[in-house]
Amino acid sequence: MEKTSFFITERDNKKCCSSSCKEIKIKKKRRSPSKEANKYDLVDYASLPTFLKHNEFILSYYRSEWPIKQTILSVFSIHNETLNIWTHLVGFFIFLVLTNYVINSSPMINTTTTSSLTHQVILHNNLQIIHSNDSQVSQTSLHVNQTTTMIKNQETSEPTTRWPFYAYMCGAMFCLLMSSACHLLSCHSEHTCYLMLRLDYAGISGLIVTSFYPLVYYSFTCHPFIRNVYLTAITVFGIATIIVSLFPVFETPEYRSMRAGLFVCMALSGLVPIMHKLMAFGDRPEAVVTAGYEMIMGAFYALGVIVYAARVPERWMPGRFDLAGHSHQLFHVLVIAGAYTHYLAGLVYLRWREIEGC
Repeated sequence: MEKTSFFITERDNKKCCSSSCKEIKIKKKRRSPSKEANKYDLVDYASLPTFLKHNEFILSYYRSEWPIKQTILSVFSIHNETLNIWTHLVGFFIFLVLTNYVINSSPMINTTTTSSLTHQVILHNNLQIIHSNDSQVSQTSLHVNQTTTMIKNQETSEPTTRWPFYAYMCGAMFCLLMSSACHLLSCHSEHTCYLMLRLDYAGISGLIVTSFYPLVYYSFTCHPFIRNVYLTAITVFGIATIIVSLFPVFETPEYRSMRAGLFVCMALSGLVPIMHKLMAFGDRPEAVVTAGYEMIMGAFYALGVIVYAARVPERWMPGRFDLAGHSHQLFHVLVIAGAYTHYLAGLVYLRWREIEGC
């Protein structure tokens, strides 16, 4: 009896062991979906890989190494990059609408107005011929011919060149779109982060370089040598900045101030053609107005760079501005304000050259 009970107990233990193993396996299977779900949860700063650690004062709501599908779809979710993405994405569409508006707008001086003026001048001079003496007929006819030729030249003159203005608008849109894409996609992988940061820096350089084009081209339209020297210099400066940004060390937090300083130096070089413009055309109201817009634009950009480099206000209250109100979001808003101010200056440049020409 004792042996029999022993075998029965041993068999029962084996059954219990096997059943408990099955239960453990079932629990593991049930637990795996939750682990998969938690894989795409937001994490804190301490849990980030090194390549995503850019601002230690933003403590939480990070996406870390998400699959590309979830990364793209996160544009519609809440995390600490949401407003960074949407501020510049909305700005991109604003500049797209403004560009379309300028393309579809007619020049300030059109052929209908000039043609009407031609007819009035010819009629006025013909009346002068009728009431003049015979000795004055030839002299008056010569005056009529000169006046008519001058106005016809205005009718047949080429429209104002607009590519510098459109180049600026494209530069602004490229900068805004690359910035938005960078903030959306950089959390996917280290390689993606490296690539998107390069495109982001290229966008910033493109915005600064193309901002010079309307200023230089329209201010010095009648001085092609000076115009071409300025355009070449700023373009080469921009290309050099993009090349420097390709080095991996350029993106590290230790070089944050250097990055900001490099872009600031490139932007400050715009003071040279602005001062030149004011010295050469200081009597022109268009030159003064555009210079005023450019000073306001520079103030917006300078304030944005200071906020970006100082990382305020999150430096003062870490964790308080993780979702909204931190320095990079403020920087984005100030960039859009500066870019729109320069758009207004571009409209004044176009009006100036459409009225006056060269």
